[in-house]
Amino acid sequence: MLSKEHRLRNDKDIKTLFAKGKGVFGLLINIKYRPNHILVSRFAVVVGTKVSKSAVVRNRLRRQISAIIFKQLKNFRPGFDVVLMPKKEAIGKKSKDFEEEIFKTLKQKTRILL
Repeated sequence: MLSKEHRLRNDKDIKTLFAKGKGVFGLLINIKYRPNHILVSRFAVVVGTKVSKSAVVRNRLRRQISAIIFKQLKNFRPGFDVVLMPKKEAIGKKSKDFEEEIFKTLKQKTRILL
């Protein structure tokens, strides 16, 4: 689980990120990011009901992504707000495949990774 300092929890910050952030789109996940001008990067995982009507499936995806972020936290540059939004195609994927897709998507067009 991500520590409090690494969680993007404030509704105002999330809305600003959606309005003014840049987007990167992959096969399994969409990522919005924006510089936050603080010394840590903060993350949020948003899984809508369009992905799955089942809360069990949505929560599993959320936990899976959070575990990947927690495990790879040292690879992220400080100073970014990031929202990760999985697509329907992510349902049932193994964590290893999902992790590869997340980092492939991030490496393509962002400077979030070290």
